[in-house]
Amino acid sequence: MNHDQMVPPRVDDVIHHTDMESRLLRVVETLAEEVHSGENPPVKLGPLTQFERDLGFDSLMRAELLGRIEHTLNVRLPVDAFASSATPADVLRAIETDCAAPPRQPTDGGARHMPFDAIGAPLQAQTLIYALRWHVDRHPDRTHIFVVEDGVTSSPLTYGELYRRAARAASGLRSVGIDPGDTVALMLPTGCDYFVSFLGIMLCGAIPVPIYPPARLSQVEEHVRRHAAILANAQVKALITVPQAVVVARLLRALVPSVDQVLTPASIDGSEPGALFAPRAEDTAFLQYTSGSTGDPKGVVLSHGNLLANIRAMGDRMHVDASDVLVSWLPLYHDMGLIGAWFAPMYYGFPLVVMSPTTFLARPERWLQLFQRYRGTITAAPNFAYERCARHIDDADLDGLDLSSLRFAFCGAEPVSRPYPACIAEHDA
Repeated sequence: MNHDQMVPPRVDDVIHHTDMESRLLRVVETLAEEVHSGENPPVKLGPLTQFERDLGFDSLMRAELLGRIEHTLNVRLPVDAFASSATPADVLRAIETDCAAPPRQPTDGGARHMPFDAIGAPLQAQTLIYALRWHVDRHPDRTHIFVVEDGVTSSPLTYGELYRRAARAASGLRSVGIDPGDTVALMLPTGCDYFVSFLGIMLCGAIPVPIYPPARLSQVEEHVRRHAAILANAQVKALITVPQAVVVARLLRALVPSVDQVLTPASIDGSEPGALFAPRAEDTAFLQYTSGSTGDPKGVVLSHGNLLANIRAMGDRMHVDASDVLVSWLPLYHDMGLIGAWFAPMYYGFPLVVMSPTTFLARPERWLQLFQRYRGTITAAPNFAYERCARHIDDADLDGLDLSSLRFAFCGAEPVSRPYPACIAEHDA
């Protein structure tokens, strides 16, 4: 070792680190006492205390914690830290290494200003795949989805590109032995790969089973164990997930004997697509499962006919057309985020602007800012989302915010407290 290159930490840096750690731990302790009704935290707090395992903090509570840390320490954490930080040490590391990075500037992919002319809807469609093909045949270059994962950087996905990539994925799935009627689980974060893989499963005739991805890659093994009952009940033949999760393949096969393989979006990106499956109205479109948090997970079989009936009922009630724009951060394994926020825009031909749930929890103002950037007309969220906006967005982030394009802001999936959804309307007024 070259001792001439060793630079001992400065005393001032050590004192600063120690002081920041102490202040951070006091924030954690205060929130833990609130969560546990004024009692002392169940474990002795330290830099390696696990937020979820030791303190019982769920994702919403962790977002509350990191928001308080930002306010107390006057720092701005990267959005990724809201998902990846499992301990105070992780948060401190993010503060010291990532907070100095300049904020990203919005990029729109150059497609958001394209004219959205009156195009009608595929009223004769009996399946979601027919509806998708209807739009691909008429306007393949029309933007279907703006994926804004971090709430800032946009990746547009047209009807034509989505269909071409999904067709290649279908070919890749068939090449590894996935046949019509097989069930394939999908454990991917919000992003282009999710949309392509979901439709690829459908186009090869298999049945998607969406399950939520782990918030942190370090949780993959625990996450797979937690979802083993769902995968076994659905008799899943394969799992499509992120590359880092492939390492759990052996464990997954031991827990769920029906699983033949663990795949990634890259591994199913086939070459030229072959014959694609043409489903009927009565065929199963996908399986949706309850979380299993209050009992054994229960699956619901949803046919293409079920989906289109639901989508058309919503569209008729809201008088939607191709000039609408839906803005969402909702999880894509949940019916509100999957059917209402994705399938409905796909059917009616208006764009979906989507960002990740983690981005919303970390930066709720970015949800509202997307309405202005894309002239959003429709959104939906549980009551807690509107409450989070009302309580956690600084006035400075609302200066000049224009929500006049918004027609509908739905609230559901949990008890509704009127004052919080009303805050959106009040700002618009």
